[in-house]
Amino acid sequence: MNLRFLETFIWLARLRNFRMTAEKLHTTQAAVSNRISTLERDFGVRLFERGTRGVTLTQEGTRALAHAERILKLAQRMQNDVADRSTLSGIIRIGVVESVVHTWLPDFLRRLGELYPRVIIELTSDTALPLCEQLLNGSLDLSLQTVPVAGDEIVNSELGRYAMQWVASPALALPPGPLDLPSLAAFPIISFPRNSVGHRAMEELFAEVSVDIVRINCIASVAAMIRLAQSGFGVAALPPAVILRELEEGTLRLLPVEQAFPEFSLIASCRSGPEHLLLDAIVRLVREVFRDYAAGAPAGFVLPPAAGWS
Repeated sequence: MNLRFLETFIWLARLRNFRMTAEKLHTTQAAVSNRISTLERDFGVRLFERGTRGVTLTQEGTRALAHAERILKLAQRMQNDVADRSTLSGIIRIGVVESVVHTWLPDFLRRLGELYPRVIIELTSDTALPLCEQLLNGSLDLSLQTVPVAGDEIVNSELGRYAMQWVASPALALPPGPLDLPSLAAFPIISFPRNSVGHRAMEELFAEVSVDIVRINCIASVAAMIRLAQSGFGVAALPPAVILRELEEGTLRLLPVEQAFPEFSLIASCRSGPEHLLLDAIVRLVREVFRDYAAGAPAGFVLPPAAGWS
C-alpha cells in the first residue's frame, strides 16, 4: 500500500478540496485525483462523494480514514526512531509574531538547521490574527502567536509569557517620579495593531481611569514602534525583552508607571495530522529553544507558562 497515497487521502479528507490538498502536498490536482482513484479502485469502494463545493467522506471513507491515520503515524514513528535525522526532508511552513523575530528566532533556525539539515523552512512574520487564519486555512503548519487558535485538530501549547512595560525616549518631556495613566495620556501612545492582545489590554487600562482624550496610535510593526518611541514621538508599551539593545544603549528607558501592563502569552499552535511526527519534533525544539532563551533573559522579562497550560 502506497503511503503517499494514504497521506493524500488523509489530507483530502481534512481539507475537502482538491486544490488545497494539492497545494498542501506540493503537487497537482490531477495527481491528487489519480491517487484517490487508485485507492478507490484497490479498495473497491468510493471513499468520497464529489460535489460542486468540494468532497465529503462516504461511510466507507470514514472507516478507512481511521486506519489510514494509524498506518501513516506508525510508519512515521518508525522512521523517526530508526532513520538518521539528517536524512529527514520536507517543507515546514512556520508563522511567527514579530516579537519572536526580535528575540530567539535566529537561535531556533540555527539549531533546526543543525538537527534537520534537509528540512526547508518557509517563514511568515505577521500579527496574531492573520497567523491564526493562515493556520486554519492550511497555509501554515506551525504558528507562534499570542492567542490560542480555535479549530478542529488544532493543538495549542503555551511556551511562556513576555512581560510588558511602558517605555519612552529619555528625551521625552515626562514628569519626574512615578507616573500614572493620565500622565501618559498627555502624550501620543504607541500601540500594537487594533484588536491585538496588546491593543485590547491598553484600551482596558485607559478605560479604568478618567481620561478625556487618549491618542492611541496602532502600529503593525514592532520595529516601527521601537523607532517611533526612540524618536520621542510618544510612549509605547513593549516587551522589554525585545528592546534589550535600546535599553543598554540608553535610547529607550523603562517608565515607573503605577498601573502595570499585563504580560502576554506566546503560544505554539499546529494542526495535528498525518505528518505531525516531524512537526511534533520541531515543536519540542521550539520549547527547548524558548526555555534556553528565557533562562538567559534578564529577571522578570520572560515568564513561565501560566497555570493551566502544559
